[in-house]
Amino acid sequence: MSVAIVGIGRTEYTRRSGRTPRAMAVEASRAAIADAGLTPGDVDGMVTFHVNDSCQPTEVAWGLGVDQLSWANAVLGGGNLVADQIATAAAVIEAGLCRAVIVYRSLNGRSGHRLGTMEGPIEVAGEWQFDAPASWLVPPQWFAMWARRHQHVYGSTCEDLGQIAVQQRAHAVPNEHAMMRTPMTMEDYLAGRWINEPFRVYDCTAEVDGAVAILVAGEDIAVTCRQSPVWLLGSANSQGGSGWSAWDDPTAMYARTAGPQLWNRTGLRPGDMDLACMYDCFTYTVMATMEGFGLCEPGQVGPFFAEGRATYGGDVVINPHGGLLSEGYIHGLNHHFEAALQLRGQAGTRQVQDANLALVTAGGGPYGGANIYSREHP
Repeated sequence: MSVAIVGIGRTEYTRRSGRTPRAMAVEASRAAIADAGLTPGDVDGMVTFHVNDSCQPTEVAWGLGVDQLSWANAVLGGGNLVADQIATAAAVIEAGLCRAVIVYRSLNGRSGHRLGTMEGPIEVAGEWQFDAPASWLVPPQWFAMWARRHQHVYGSTCEDLGQIAVQQRAHAVPNEHAMMRTPMTMEDYLAGRWINEPFRVYDCTAEVDGAVAILVAGEDIAVTCRQSPVWLLGSANSQGGSGWSAWDDPTAMYARTAGPQLWNRTGLRPGDMDLACMYDCFTYTVMATMEGFGLCEPGQVGPFFAEGRATYGGDVVINPHGGLLSEGYIHGLNHHFEAALQLRGQAGTRQVQDANLALVTAGGGPYGGANIYSREHP
């Protein structure tokens, strides 16, 4: 059975929503259902992934007026699970357990429990206790250390990271849904305050409050929906059991495994992609995963962006919405929203011409995955 994205929904992204994650999840899910031209009664599965604040699928279903789900799941995890959750929803549909599944993420990522903050006693459990003496506890510290290793091995620079931040901000300027729309120059980037060297503030994702919902359905439903289906062509996932501390090569991420898997499973190649929504919790994530998925040679991502190869008229358009860095951090699910919007030809002034194939990645370090979507039936 072929499976497709048939509906997309989202809330406004803000610094302070004043709402609960459940209220935002219901709004985004309701919008995705309406976008598809379906009703809540057509939905029989829901799944989310979460760290910090979230809400359970049964609560969101009840808010939609759905009293019974055939499948519901809430998985503890972050960006490493985004692509996997859509692939899992597709597998559930292919197994005949459900007909239409909503994948959602809702969080008050700015006004609520922010990543890296603690309440109550400061306690570090499990293997993280061994990282604590080196102050290696929160994402900017992890990724900064890996980026520094990349600079040592390949000679990449802060200006190379800056090329990513500047280009993605340029993509965000015409995006009315983006949080960060002020044009940025390299001088602006370099003047940004340090967070964890080599990261400045513009290397780090924009924390926001908001929700995104993606409605996935089998072919029998997809061909009857209001919108053109966006077909899932293939997925790959790689979760490194060694973890952050023991990973053998900080210059590479999960993409070194997931990339070859994805191309082999689909028969496609990096050069076939019209756009790529690369998970960008930090600029370095874009750099390392572009290399791992074969979009660029190691150590050449900075020049790739500087030469205009990562934007309109270039080799592939990277994060045409501005990415998590400038649109906002909905844990990567907004990348799938953008891919669907582009492949439906509905991105307005940001539209990638003749967009047919999109790579969407999610995760960092040893953990992550990717999906490929097409506007054409597989």
